[in-house]
Amino acid sequence: MILTGRGVGLTIAGAALVAGGFGFGYPELAIVGTTSLIAVGCALVYGAWRPKLSVERAVEPDRVARGEGSTVTLTVHNDNRLLAASLIAEDRCAEVPVAVPVIRLRPRTESTTSYPVPTGRRGVVGIGPLRVTRRDPLGLIGLSRDHGGTAQVWVHPRVHLIRAVPAGISRSMDGRVDRVPHGSITFDTLREYVVGDELRHVHWRTSAKVGELMVREHLDTSLPRLVVLLDDRVGSYPDAAGAAPGAEIAPFEAVCEAAASIVAAAMREDLPISIHTVSGAEAATMGTRARSGARAHLDLLAEATLQPLTETTEAGANAALTQAANRLRQHRPGDTLIYLTGVGGLADLGLVGLLRGPFPTIAVGCLGPAAPDEPPTSGAAAGLLMLRAEDGLEFAAEWDGVRRW
Repeated sequence: MILTGRGVGLTIAGAALVAGGFGFGYPELAIVGTTSLIAVGCALVYGAWRPKLSVERAVEPDRVARGEGSTVTLTVHNDNRLLAASLIAEDRCAEVPVAVPVIRLRPRTESTTSYPVPTGRRGVVGIGPLRVTRRDPLGLIGLSRDHGGTAQVWVHPRVHLIRAVPAGISRSMDGRVDRVPHGSITFDTLREYVVGDELRHVHWRTSAKVGELMVREHLDTSLPRLVVLLDDRVGSYPDAAGAAPGAEIAPFEAVCEAAASIVAAAMREDLPISIHTVSGAEAATMGTRARSGARAHLDLLAEATLQPLTETTEAGANAALTQAANRLRQHRPGDTLIYLTGVGGLADLGLVGLLRGPFPTIAVGCLGPAAPDEPPTSGAAAGLLMLRAEDGLEFAAEWDGVRRW
């Protein structure tokens, strides 16, 4: 609760009039000053009353692709039994105030407001809380309170239709590529029996030792396990130099669209896939065993932002990529690596090429307009499958043009 400029002026004037009226013997001035102070006191009492409001917020849907529609439905209920509420309220959507009409809300009634969420940009849109502002009839005080919780809407990158990675070769469990017929099944692990498992998969010898039923888990090694490494270093995108914080960088948006398209293709074909960013964030699913994992992947892409370099030297610029490569080399989450970067990341392909040991197949997607000083990729990318495109749609065409991995 704060006094407005009018309230402060009236308080000072009222105190001066009371002091002058009693000091110089003018009772009329004292009466006027006392009336002013009483008005300020009444305003403070008015502001002490808090309306009983219940706020419910529903967002449908809370995850959308860029450009798709999402709607917020806000319901404000006056829980007071006797007094009506006449308030000025506004909700916040992506830091932009949205007016909510709560004028003359009678007791035990509610007001419902709906408004669209801006989904023109990839990212996470914060919604709420509802801020209610009250003023007394004379405008002497102002009071603002937040009601209700907050919500978020994940705006995923656009998805372009592409086909999954051709699975015409069989990869052994130690990472070597064996050209054997498609469809080989390999033992992976043992796990506890759950209702619905086939009894022919029960490993009776182990079950006898453990004392409970154990089931063999098999893995189709002909299916590639995809690993997407997303370059989120600001130095990999020349357009990001000098851009305002939070500004949309077209090449980086194209990289996110390419990653989202790969995720959609992998989910459609039930292929295991994991996404890692150079900065360290990751999300992984294993095909049909985690069908909802597509949400985790796309949420990660919605939250992805360019990370500034902590060092300005060339070695410092490569430090984050070196750490990411070491993580992939140690954990080996898959056998097919897809590295997505901008034009500035072409100079670091040597680090990616060193991963050819744990990853038999490595593809590099470079997105963004060609730069005049763009380094040649023939020597640095020896043994790497290069996909050069300016945007996500062109990347989809390049991807579908690959005949063999």
